Formats: sequence, structure tokens, C-alpha cells
Amino acid sequence: MTRDGQREATRRHRAPKPPKHLADLTPGERDLWAEDLGLPRMRARQVARHYFARLEREAAAMTDLPAEGREQLVARLLPELLTEVTRRTADGGATIKALYRLFDSAALETVLMGYPGRVTLCVSSQAGCAMACPFCATGRDGLRRNLSSAEMVEQARLAAALTAGGGLGPDVPRRLSNVVFMGMGEPLANYRAVMTAVRAMTAPAPAGLGLSARNLTISTCGLTPGIDRLAGEGLAVRLALSLHAPDDEARDRLVPINRRYGVQATIAAAHRYFQATGRRVSIEYALIRDVNDQAWRASLLAERLLQYGRGWVHVNPIPLNPVPGSIWTASRPAAQEEFRRRLEMAGLTVTMRDTRGQEIDGACGQLAAREVDN
Repeated sequence: MTRDGQREATRRHRAPKPPKHLADLTPGERDLWAEDLGLPRMRARQVARHYFARLEREAAAMTDLPAEGREQLVARLLPELLTEVTRRTADGGATIKALYRLFDSAALETVLMGYPGRVTLCVSSQAGCAMACPFCATGRDGLRRNLSSAEMVEQARLAAALTAGGGLGPDVPRRLSNVVFMGMGEPLANYRAVMTAVRAMTAPAPAGLGLSARNLTISTCGLTPGIDRLAGEGLAVRLALSLHAPDDEARDRLVPINRRYGVQATIAAAHRYFQATGRRVSIEYALIRDVNDQAWRASLLAERLLQYGRGWVHVNPIPLNPVPGSIWTASRPAAQEEFRRRLEMAGLTVTMRDTRGQEIDGACGQLAAREVDN
């Protein structure tokens, strides 16, 4: 480990930890925690029912708990983890980007997106990010700390409650259906907490939020040991690989971790994930003008992916959501179309993703950076 790496590890080790929360624990651990607090086990189960099944954390609503000491009990089991700082809306209210402060003043962002047939939440797994991708707003200030499992689950609970209350408008379903770990941070660099959060999100209520594992996506910029570890978890979650370039020359510049795990090794790990789980892998590709959007790179991308056959990947190009003051910007429409055409002509399944939320600092980390700057 380098000296900088040692200092970073020491800093994170010394950082104060978030308060212990019911969502950090398995159902069995919740029972034991209640006992440690001198409470009947049933109290943890009652509180979990309110939190996970009814999406509630206000003590006043938990009338099945004894009135005496109720506030203190709920505050102990469900400490406040996220405080909303600001909220911005777009797309007629169907897209909501929120900035939250944590107990130590760290910040995280979520983006909630409503569609006619589904509701998707983009969650953060870290406050900041250590991957240092130069086109990403989150990576500019580095990593502050990993989020706890409960801090991730709370993002989903808040979004589910807002959705259930009709907060995304009349034309959107009133149930959170999809969660993508594509917000701030590298999920596989906070592996253990992310796995605990995933299991809490997917456990049937009242043990968890009851989301379908098949509707959860974990994104990575290419931590291949983490991809292989995830493949062995026995989960039905989808893997999204943020590739952004098919060649090491460009990817070394765009995704610095590529210098450790190159393009070929990263794609090979993604294919192993498909083989282990049967879940088609999503290839995320931010189209950046004159950097990685050349037609020949589309052809090379197709060649690299198709060396493992057809049907195992779905490519999602998306024009870069530019960060103010950055030298990086979105590809021209003609380049986007030619890139898509090359991939489809090669036989790949392609979905050109939309760029929701540009007017509300939609790119990952933009809102946090703006608030810090102000």
C-alpha cells in the first residue's frame, strides 16, 4: 500500500461511525440488540414492521408501542440518519434529485425517477468517491467515507414513502420498483455494507423492504475482484459495468482503476458474472465528445464484447451529463447515432439512455459540489 493509501485507510478508520440502526442488522441481530437494551425481542420486530412495511419512522405513528418511553425507544432503534438539505424536480415532477446531510456533515445524493410503468431510485454507496474519474463530479473531491448499510436503506425507504404518497405525480406508479447503485461512490469498494443493504432491501416485509432482487442493479467501474465476489453471493441482482472505452489508452484516462484492471480483464470478469448468475450484464458508456465517441471505438467495443458470444450484454450509451466548468461535454447527436448504429449492426442490443435532470444538476455529485461551493 502506498503512503497516500495508508493515510486514507487510517483516516477512514478513525472517522466517527454512523449511529447503529435497525437496518444495519439481520432480523436475528435485531432481536439480540433489543435484548441488550433490556427490551423484549418483540419490540425490535414491531419497530421493523413500521419501518420496512409501513415506511414509517415517526414514533407518534407507532401506537402499538407503549406510550411511556416510545420516543426514546424509536430514537434508539431508528436514529435519524439523513437530513434533507435541498430537493429539485424536473420532468414535470417525475424526477426528483435530493441532497442529504449525514450525522457528520458528509453529503449524499439520490435521484428518484418515475416512469409510466416503474419507479427507479439511484442510491449512493459512499460519500464521495476514490475512483477519480475526471469527468465525474463526485470524484473531484475524493472519498470522505463509506456509507453504512442503514444509510443506504434509508435512502430507499424515504424514496418508497415519497412514491407511495404520490409524490411523483398521478401518472407514475405508487410503488418503488427499482434500485440502482449508481449514485455517489463505487459500490464494490464498500462491499460488505452494500451487501447488507441489498439483503435488507430485498428481504420480504417486515424483515426488509420487499424489493425484487432482479430489480436491483449494482454498478462498478471495474473492480474485478469485487465482480467475482459478487458472482458468488447467490443474488439475482444485475451487474452494470461502467466501461466508457473499449481500449486501454482511452480508459486509462477516463477510469484510472483501468491501470490496475485493464479492459480485457474487466470484460472477462463481467462475462464470468453472467455465467455464474445468468443475468445479462449492462455496459454503461458515457459518450464524451471527441474522447470516446468515435465510430471505430464503437466497432472495437462490439468486437471486445462479442468475443464471448451474443446475448450476455446490453449496451447503454448515454450522452455525458456535463459538469459545469469541465472540459468534458456530451457527444454530438450525429456521433451518438453512428455509435449506436455500429453497435446494432454488429448484433448487440443497445438502448440509448436519456439524460434526465440536466436542469437540476443531474450528473452524479453535481448537486453536492454546488452546495459545497456555495
